[in-house]
Amino acid sequence: MRLTMHPLVCQQAVELMSDYLDGSLSRRDRRRLEKHLAACAHCSTYLDQMRATIAASGAVRPDDLDPQALDELTELFRQFRGDGDGT
Repeated sequence: MRLTMHPLVCQQAVELMSDYLDGSLSRRDRRRLEKHLAACAHCSTYLDQMRATIAASGAVRPDDLDPQALDELTELFRQFRGDGDGT
């Protein structure tokens, strides 16, 4: 018996895009995302914007940032991920 793949909604697609760009998605999730992207202009545009941002920012390493900037970026990432303590 073959299991069917449920289509992704946009929020799920956006959550997978970083892993997609890193090449760390499973084959199944990659196919699901690519199917969604083929049908969703909004998510395709979002992915293009992510690629452009990565290309524009180059390879920034933690040592390239001053400590305050690194702390601020780390805090923003924690808030985005829901790991922040709310302070």
